[in-house]
Amino acid sequence: MIQLHSLNILNGNCTLMKIFLADAIFSDDVILRDHGIVFDKTILEISSHEDLRARFGESCHSLGEGSLIIPGLVNAHVHLEFSANRSTLTYGEFMPWLSSVIASRNDLINECDDDCISAAIHTMLCNGITAFGAVSSYGFDLNPCAAASQKVVYFNELIGSDPAMADALYADFQERLFASQEIEREGFYPSIAIHSPYSAHRILIQKALKYAREKELRVTAHLLESTAEREWLDDNSGAFRPFFENFLKQTQAANTSEEFLSYFNEIPTLFTHAVQTKDAELSILSEANHTIIHCPISNRLLGNGVLDVSRLNEKNIRFVCGTDGLSSNYALDLFEEMKIALFIHPHENLLNLAQQLWKSVTADAAEALRLNCGKIIPTFDADFLVMRIEYPINEQLPIHLITQPHTIESVYIQGEKAK
Repeated sequence: MIQLHSLNILNGNCTLMKIFLADAIFSDDVILRDHGIVFDKTILEISSHEDLRARFGESCHSLGEGSLIIPGLVNAHVHLEFSANRSTLTYGEFMPWLSSVIASRNDLINECDDDCISAAIHTMLCNGITAFGAVSSYGFDLNPCAAASQKVVYFNELIGSDPAMADALYADFQERLFASQEIEREGFYPSIAIHSPYSAHRILIQKALKYAREKELRVTAHLLESTAEREWLDDNSGAFRPFFENFLKQTQAANTSEEFLSYFNEIPTLFTHAVQTKDAELSILSEANHTIIHCPISNRLLGNGVLDVSRLNEKNIRFVCGTDGLSSNYALDLFEEMKIALFIHPHENLLNLAQQLWKSVTADAAEALRLNCGKIIPTFDADFLVMRIEYPINEQLPIHLITQPHTIESVYIQGEKAK
């Protein structure tokens, strides 16, 4: 039994506690059969049905046969401003996709108003996502994110490789960041995103990261997503060269990969993709305790290859999963993301990988985003899903949850049922 740590006395009265009894609780690689939870805004206690019924009697609510409680899912990386995309953009290779984004950017952004973004956020909620990291390029998703039921780590993105435009670009970034910092609601965390090593000048990066250190803000960045980026950073060659020459009149990359990574010393950062990383870069990531965000569907649709999770495990680098945005995905669904990941890493032990994937969308993702959720244990926020499954629960539950049909019956965030 995990003991009740508090009755949460408020104004002389006990706050309303709820007690749910489930067939099983699955959290952080542990399966507890015939257990229940006591919660208000946080998890207060976990214990057996027998013990909870003996102490709380009719206050216990049985969830019934096939019921399962798991932590709410955490989507570490999503772009919401392009949520109007369905079939506009070109898939298969990175550079044709990027060209189609540039050509269609204004139309896609104009087509996605607050209602469009709110619908994408609600879709994530229905898919069991109770917290997410939103990378915002323009600030157009600020109001829907502020109004979301979920916890939101709101990453204001900094981009710009032209030093002549540094002051104007930084001023625009600051305006968006300051606007997000004016939002006052529990569970909303203004943060900073550096777009990538090829698209952000060191002057901008260093200024933004200095501010992040001072204010203890969360930080994320894209890193070595494509072979085009790899060739450009290494040799100022490849498919990015004509792109930068034509659009920005640049013939040299803004940073090398190692220069870029050096800017993030003492700031544990979430680096997205990292498909094209080399051993030296992985060693830097490992030594600095950075996290990699794995977006398998996006990587496949854009032709960028497969993240080598074996190398990450060898170097003790944590990875978490994210959906990316609907500009490079067909769904905002971490169950689907885990399923694809389970099949594109055929050399990994299946059960071990499934367990790792579950942690990548719960405990590990929450820890990387500095959120008090992702586990069903006392003192953690009561962010959880009530699911219904139609198969026996055994030690291979992590695999079955990814591959078998399931129903999410209800979503709870800080102890309140989300609508």
